[in-house]
Amino acid sequence: MKVKFKKGLREFVLLALLTAGALVTVTPFLYMISTALKGPVYVFEIPPRLIPEAPTWQNFVDAWTANQFGRYFFNSILVTLVAVAGILLLASMMAYAFARYDFWGKKALYALVIFFMTMPAMSLIVPQFILARDLALIDSLAGLIVMDIAQNVPFATFLLRGFLEEVPKEIEEAACIDGASPWGIYWRIILPLCKPALATSAIIAFLGAWDEYVWASTIINTPEKRTLPVGIAVFQGVHTTNWGLVFAASLIAIVPVLILFISLQKYFVKGMVAGAVKG
Repeated sequence: MKVKFKKGLREFVLLALLTAGALVTVTPFLYMISTALKGPVYVFEIPPRLIPEAPTWQNFVDAWTANQFGRYFFNSILVTLVAVAGILLLASMMAYAFARYDFWGKKALYALVIFFMTMPAMSLIVPQFILARDLALIDSLAGLIVMDIAQNVPFATFLLRGFLEEVPKEIEEAACIDGASPWGIYWRIILPLCKPALATSAIIAFLGAWDEYVWASTIINTPEKRTLPVGIAVFQGVHTTNWGLVFAASLIAIVPVLILFISLQKYFVKGMVAGAVKG
């Protein structure tokens, strides 16, 4: 009886902690939705209401049509998709080389990859700006894409290498006996086998590029070249801010992230676990 009681108590405490954690996580998101559905008059009403008395979709319409928001959305989609494609291509090739080939300086180069993965992004702003200036990438979407790739390749390489080390080498040896070239093995065998790790890397890289604000606000000067994080910041006024508009714009920006995660969620956990086993 004591054993069952202790087990039941432990499960109850665990469930209570998980429920509390879920509430803490979900509450800000629910408040964002609630505020986005309120008119300006009801945003700061006291006591605050989670369910609006007179919900309206006008904030979403105004957010999409104001300040070239549609253009910002397109810019973010373009930058993020190109950056993610570049990250997955470069990281998968680097991870394959680290996992399968022995060459001079391999350990030192991989240690360098780990070092750059752990460096705070803010500490690289000044050298990145100087490099972008010298390469004529200031005030261009190409400047955003190049730096997004540079910032996210190390972690994707680390994750993919851990996954590739669990792939049996016999598969590649059999393909080599059948006459497959190294590029053919990489493209036709390795990449399909790495779908879970590639999906995980894609989600993380997508989030990194999609949410990038500091670098985008640093190098982009032309309004037509702004991305969503910078565009949403424009909605905040100097003296007053229409928070319903800001939260509506933020919810619109969340939609592509939700679509991507829902589409790749079955690979996400498997990729994270496999990539963490070896490194």
